[in-house]
Amino acid sequence: MSDQTWPWPAGAATGIGSLPGTDVAEAQRIVLGELPALPHLPELPARGPGADLIGRTAGFLVDLPVELYTGRWRVAARPGKDLRRANDLMERDLDQLTEQADGFTGPVKVQAAGPLTMAAGVDKAIGGRLLRDPGAVRDLTDSLAEGLRGHVADVRRRLPGATVLLQLDEPSLPAVLAGHIPTESGFGAYRPVETATARDLLRAVVDAVGAPVLVHCCAPDVPLELFRTAGATGVAFDLDLITQLDPLGEAIEAGLGMLVGAIPATPPATGRGPSGETAADRVRQLWDRLGFPRPRLAQQVVVTPACGLAGATPEYARAALTAAREAGQRLYEV
Repeated sequence: MSDQTWPWPAGAATGIGSLPGTDVAEAQRIVLGELPALPHLPELPARGPGADLIGRTAGFLVDLPVELYTGRWRVAARPGKDLRRANDLMERDLDQLTEQADGFTGPVKVQAAGPLTMAAGVDKAIGGRLLRDPGAVRDLTDSLAEGLRGHVADVRRRLPGATVLLQLDEPSLPAVLAGHIPTESGFGAYRPVETATARDLLRAVVDAVGAPVLVHCCAPDVPLELFRTAGATGVAFDLDLITQLDPLGEAIEAGLGMLVGAIPATPPATGRGPSGETAADRVRQLWDRLGFPRPRLAQQVVVTPACGLAGATPEYARAALTAAREAGQRLYEV
């Protein structure tokens, strides 16, 4: 284990993805300035449909067009204006990344929803979530895997000196596994997806994209072992939601990279700003409690905000990224 390496420099910090506002050029400048060791492609959901998690990811689907209908994304007969908008927004984002990160030679992270969250968030054309049809879920996964492989390749062409990491956002996965996704009537729920099935679906995407894959899940009961056995390089989680230390210790021992959400995603009630020192202390204390050697901490752990920052003020969001960077540096220095 001592010889293992992770695809980021020691003491790195990064963002989960979303930021407030609608100015992608400014968002990209902030990310590159505050997170130089592991910048990410910022997401700005305030821009509206097509910039949201589901719509943004739907733009990657191959031969599976979607559209907005009564405020929800559903499978469509052909590509239309909703999908064009999502693709236009993504193209603008990638153009900004290409321009502002020109010559960048480190790791860079891009994000998309994972197959289980997409299956829970997209409706069939005839109604009901794709989740209710195992065959449709498999088709969705294959389409997503092909599209994300092309997306990763596109980013590599734009930034030939960079190492591209892909983050799959799976906020709905625990509910999918538990059978807690409500049906369209609201009176029932879709049957749970077996852990082995979910693992195989994630593995299909991981194997297809040809890049290190991180899985983000800022929900309680993060299925760490599922993500590890699906082939993920790392997992991103909210430190405040971790209650079971044994699975976390086992995942660390197995070599899973840890993107630890140690910076609050919104200002605390006290009104105090985020603190890199406090975040580093929290991560260090947990690491020591688990009994792992200190030198490995800064290598295996990346500090992040607890979740996306779209709900924060612009001032707080920037301060949170600064605090994450400072926390990563503190872990490296000790």
